[in-house]
Amino acid sequence: MHRIPEKIHELTVGQLSARSGAAVSALHFYESKGLISSRRTSGNQRRYTRDTLRRVAFIRAAQRVGIPLATIREALAELPEERTPTRDDWARLSEAWRSELDERIRQLNRLRDHLTDCIGCGCLSLEGCVLSNPDDVFGERLTGSRLLTESRRKGSGG
Repeated sequence: MHRIPEKIHELTVGQLSARSGAAVSALHFYESKGLISSRRTSGNQRRYTRDTLRRVAFIRAAQRVGIPLATIREALAELPEERTPTRDDWARLSEAWRSELDERIRQLNRLRDHLTDCIGCGCLSLEGCVLSNPDDVFGERLTGSRLLTESRRKGSGG
């Protein structure tokens, strides 16, 4: 693990990358999306405050459990003065995300449970497919592959 002396209060993008495990390109992306911020030196190099390490750890932890970056940005923006999240902040935010994650788990379990049957059946039917058309939500509007045909027509301009 790369250690940064305590007297250094700002990190280069390389130091932040080495300590956080995030690629430099990911850090630039996070910055472009407003998740982290830096100041520029007179030589136009990025410098990050040390607390950006915790902010990046928060972002990466949230991403690992499937939270979209837009949701992460909203959560970080809710913090007073856009400060770095604390353990209590993580607990509060993760509790708020619990129902979203529970729903995603339910959907993934359904996908897992029906994946083999669906691929094996070869139906390619939106009418009865539990993956493409769960609970027959399209059944009232359209049947079978007409939905695919209509979306192709829209995409081809005809």
